[in-house]
Amino acid sequence: MDTPAGTAQDDTPDQAVAALPIESRTAAIPTVDTSAIPAPTASFTTGTTSSEPQPLARTETALLAGGCFWGVQGVFEHVNGVIRAESGYSGGTAETANYAAVSSGTTGHAEAVKITFDPTELTFAQVLHIFFSVVHDPTQHNQQGPDVGTQYRSAIFSQDAAQQQAAQIYIAELTADNVFSGPIATTLEPNTGFFPAEEYHQDFFNSHTDFPYIVANDVSKVEELKALFPQLYRESAVLVSVN
Repeated sequence: MDTPAGTAQDDTPDQAVAALPIESRTAAIPTVDTSAIPAPTASFTTGTTSSEPQPLARTETALLAGGCFWGVQGVFEHVNGVIRAESGYSGGTAETANYAAVSSGTTGHAEAVKITFDPTELTFAQVLHIFFSVVHDPTQHNQQGPDVGTQYRSAIFSQDAAQQQAAQIYIAELTADNVFSGPIATTLEPNTGFFPAEEYHQDFFNSHTDFPYIVANDVSKVEELKALFPQLYRESAVLVSVN
């Protein structure tokens, strides 16, 4: 996803979108049959490492990076149990948490999506399954499809020790099963903060479904979500603009 480095943060959404280039690149060819990716063998409950049953929190949060945040947000906005999926930046400082700076690939930030969900409807294990199955290709290092740079890396920003352990176990399972054609590049990183992206990036997939980049790279992800996770798919997206 390329946007002009000089796009101003105070541009209106329509002005910002008008400045975006028309993409002619095609989506990356999947490296694996996504329908064959297994779910985690355990249903992880975050927030505790105790083996004793614990009451579920009213909401939980996952913070994921998997390339351009347009597509990542677009997928999770169509997942049952998701209350809010917000595009933003994670891994760097507040001072560099803007699109122009992050696009340089030198800030430490990744384009990330903060997913707030209801744990009675959606588990963290299911979030991970969707993330590794349809959201992105976890074998690509500092890249997703046509987008290259550390800001497009695959990363999980763990919210607590339980999430860290859950992600470690699942990655180990996928690696042991040789699910992918190459090593998993997903990094497990501490949660150093989340900084919401500019307004014109929010809900971009669901507001611009005919935008060439979205058509080439992201529409198929939501179609795969519907096909592979019919019980979790919701037709009407939950949008940041109405939350």
